[in-house]
Amino acid sequence: MSNNTQTSENQVKDPLEKYPQPPYPEQEQDVPGTEKQMTPKADHGETSYKGSGKLEGRKIIITGGDSGIGRAVAIAFAREGADLLISYLNEHEDAEETARYVREAGKKAVLVAGDISKEEHCKQIIQKAVDELGGIDCLVNNAAFQMVHESLQEVTAEEWDYTFRTNIYAMFYLCKAAEKHLKPGSTVINTTSVNAYKPKPVLLPYATTKGAIQNFTSGLAQLWAEKGIRVNCVAPGPIWTPLIPSTFPADQVKEFGQNTPLKRAGQPAELAAVYVLLASEGSSYMSGSTVQVTGGTPTI
Repeated sequence: MSNNTQTSENQVKDPLEKYPQPPYPEQEQDVPGTEKQMTPKADHGETSYKGSGKLEGRKIIITGGDSGIGRAVAIAFAREGADLLISYLNEHEDAEETARYVREAGKKAVLVAGDISKEEHCKQIIQKAVDELGGIDCLVNNAAFQMVHESLQEVTAEEWDYTFRTNIYAMFYLCKAAEKHLKPGSTVINTTSVNAYKPKPVLLPYATTKGAIQNFTSGLAQLWAEKGIRVNCVAPGPIWTPLIPSTFPADQVKEFGQNTPLKRAGQPAELAAVYVLLASEGSSYMSGSTVQVTGGTPTI
């Protein structure tokens, strides 16, 4: 006889009402932003994500793993059994908080601060993972840089270059350095964006890199297919992370996510299961794919 009793964790919930809807409190932060200053607080699955051993024994690198989507993915991966190297720029307090959740799950957390726009640092990340985790089974290229500009004239050549170096060059640097360490069955997961389909004009440099990420993912998936290495990407819509109050004006933060069919910003926790799928054997016939998590915003 089946048991149809639902716990509070697995009850069917209305996605329109599952999390706070705009208007959010007007707020601004200095770049790159921190979790503790956000109102409302973001949900990374701290109390809700429950693992089932899907990534037991895996060794995984996550860039931008200190906060936002990266933190949610780190928590989920650790609870699924993976040891992690968490790469981040300089948000030490957020990174330590993420590491605490990983270690509470009984898994290893190696923290590496530094600028992934520089190739030498990317090489150091890969070597650190090999030395301290004992190898690499999955690389999650998640870190990104963005700034908001109303005019093309506001975008300097230096910012354009830095955006590309952080968002797309770093993926090339990391994948190139990691290639000799990746075995058949290894995976790469790149974070693109709904901006790859519907570029937001005020995010022109960022949106342009996100289109490049999809092409990089598709091409690399074909290049590495004969090695048995799968490469996929995730395209989030508007997600409530420190990047938002640290780059958007306060009045735009107030309405963030309101123009999606689900009428709200997504929470980092709502992406974690997709990254788990792409890192696990459950996606063994997926490569070169993009999984859209956009709050209902169409990408066709």
